[in-house]
Amino acid sequence: MREIDEKQAERHKAKMEKRKAVQDAEVAGKTVEKGLLVVNTGPGKGKSTAAFGLALRMLGHGRRVGVVQFIKGAWKTGETQALERFGDMFVWHAMGEGFTWETQDLARDLAAAERAWAKAQEMMADESFGLVILDELNIALRYDYLDLGSVVANLKARRPDLHVVVTGRNAKPELVEVADLVTEMGQVKHHFAAGVKAQAGIEF
Repeated sequence: MREIDEKQAERHKAKMEKRKAVQDAEVAGKTVEKGLLVVNTGPGKGKSTAAFGLALRMLGHGRRVGVVQFIKGAWKTGETQALERFGDMFVWHAMGEGFTWETQDLARDLAAAERAWAKAQEMMADESFGLVILDELNIALRYDYLDLGSVVANLKARRPDLHVVVTGRNAKPELVEVADLVTEMGQVKHHFAAGVKAQAGIEF
């Protein structure tokens, strides 16, 4: 560890005191508490992963979490196996039929999306849930599997204390507009380009 002289230490302390005063004032000015609509979108990896991290945080505070997966099929993933250990505090519904290029059946995809949205509405209306994750809903909206206006209206009309996270690429502008928090995951580099396959614990 490099040596720090007394003047450096004093300058650092004064600087941090000023910074703390600014931070404390900013935090004190935030008085609203409400359920948030969060959108994780963009071409980069980590949209669903971030949502499941939030699920873990919510569970840590004793709040119940529900997940509806709109596109991905009902295969076992690391996060489902881990989060299922929370018992009834965590509820997972994989409602998708798989990726659209796998099903190649529009009627089947539409029906699956409608079933998933019905389940999502049911969970959002259930006051026992503090957080509902609508995984890959953006994909269902991108392909017009659901009515965008109806989905946005329902999300806006959710109960005031409910947090909802929507994931998937290409979030619709109408959804972005009504969201409280939007994060766009950028992609700088991806291991798939180097021929690395999907691996347990990383992709699923």
